[in-house]
Amino acid sequence: MTTRPRLNIGTNLVAGLGAFALFVVMALTILNASLPEVQGFPEGANVTASIGYAIFNLSLGSVPGESFLAAFIIIAITLDVALDGAVHLARRQRSEKQQTILSDGGKRLKSVVFDEEDE
Repeated sequence: MTTRPRLNIGTNLVAGLGAFALFVVMALTILNASLPEVQGFPEGANVTASIGYAIFNLSLGSVPGESFLAAFIIIAITLDVALDGAVHLARRQRSEKQQTILSDGGKRLKSVVFDEEDE
């Protein structure tokens, strides 16, 4: 027979109320903020090409692309760190027995496969 789960309102209650209060404050701040009129790029401006020219320090773009470079570099570094972390976490830890089987020229592997005693 199963029992109903009980609500644990111990230490999680304070953290939950704090998070909800922070959400309310941020929502009110964003909703009451006065934002300037939306500004776009000129007609026919090629933003992608301007960013590419800015990466190579060329002044050929129709839109100043230097303001985009910081965001791209930060995103690139973040993605690189995430990829390195994923590779590090995915690397399988080998036991000492596996390392011995792979690094002794096949002697231990032969004894394991053919059930021979070590000499």
